Amino acid sequence: MPRTASDLLTEVEQLSIQFIDLQFSDIVGAVKSITIPIAQLADTLDHGIWFDGSSVEGFARVAESDMYLVPDLETFAVVPWRSGASATGRLICDVYTPNGQPFIGDPRGVLKRVLAQAEQMGFLFNTGPELEFFLLEADSRGMLVPPSPQDTTGYFEQPTDAAGNLWREMSVALQSFGITVEAMHAEVGHGQHEIDFRYADALRTADNAVTFRVAVKTIAQKHGMHATFMPKPFRGMSGSGMHVHQSLVYKMTGTNAFTDPGDPYNLSTIAKHFIAGQLAHARNMCVILAPLINSYKRLVAGYEAPVYVSWGRINRSALIRVPRAHTPEATRLELRCPDPSCNPYLAFAVMLAAGLDGIRRQLPLQDPSEENLYLVDNPRESALKLLPGSLEEALECLQTDDVIKEALGPHVYERFLHAKHQEWNDYRLEVTQWEINRYLGY
Repeated sequence: MPRTASDLLTEVEQLSIQFIDLQFSDIVGAVKSITIPIAQLADTLDHGIWFDGSSVEGFARVAESDMYLVPDLETFAVVPWRSGASATGRLICDVYTPNGQPFIGDPRGVLKRVLAQAEQMGFLFNTGPELEFFLLEADSRGMLVPPSPQDTTGYFEQPTDAAGNLWREMSVALQSFGITVEAMHAEVGHGQHEIDFRYADALRTADNAVTFRVAVKTIAQKHGMHATFMPKPFRGMSGSGMHVHQSLVYKMTGTNAFTDPGDPYNLSTIAKHFIAGQLAHARNMCVILAPLINSYKRLVAGYEAPVYVSWGRINRSALIRVPRAHTPEATRLELRCPDPSCNPYLAFAVMLAAGLDGIRRQLPLQDPSEENLYLVDNPRESALKLLPGSLEEALECLQTDDVIKEALGPHVYERFLHAKHQEWNDYRLEVTQWEINRYLGY
């Protein structure tokens, strides 16, 4: 049964909660929150709480700044690092305009709109993001630059005691937020880690991904470390991705719409059209999935990140992989270009929109690529398309795609584009240490 306002008020009283963090996200994925004393919770549940939207990245101009937050009661959790007199609960909120309408610039609302389109077609969308991150140590002056990995362990190696203890504390914190942790392991890069949580509906996993980043950073900071979700903090080392496992299930039956045991890949016609849609829009949605200048230093050949718009089964150099499933209901697709700096709400929205477009138009699926694409001699001469090579190119691609623009909505599209053009122009003006080292002698 859904949680009611009365249920929540009783629950927070029993837990001796003193404060509530009302959380939401801006367009680029930064977490924002308003904290209220527990005495204000009942009124907030009845009427929402007003805030100035003009102060939030990409939300509104000063003349249209009034907005209010409406808590999603199903997202209530106890914040594990605040207790006693500071005991705090968390509620994720949707953003509304003064006339009582969902705000079109709310990233969570963007995902809800595309999920509603899937439901109209008879589908529910499930996702399972895998967020990788680096743990860094500050130097004797407390500085993080240049970055220094917390340890030098490799892929699946036993971590240091410090990292292992952090894993366990992070796992406990995540489970306090209702996130079921399934596995923890060291990744390829030194100081790089991954904590996997349970596959679920896309709105819940987007909420969980945002919560994951906050929790991991907070626990690391408590222990004098810094957790970064920067895609490529080290040259010559694998970057951090956010591979997303995804599937559609039929709304009426709850069965997996992607599976067909008679197919060599166990893929249904629906799944093949979905893959074809994501491949067709891959270049154009890439800037939402990999939104930083630094993201395109991860999307290069040779470091476990995809370069080619392609799909396959055992091929980890392909953009979309079809993992082997132990049961038909476990059939899923893995999209490998997203990174953990993205806004999960927008990322899942455009991924779903692209796949649904493939289903609507019954797009044919290209042949799989099972060879190691990192070994292609001349990428530019390959028959396969390449993902964008820079943020600038990715922004140019986005502007050509009406399906992705429609999924974002005009408000988010225009403001995201503006923010990222500013980022690119600022980067173009920067003189880097690489340039100094390379060209000062000219």
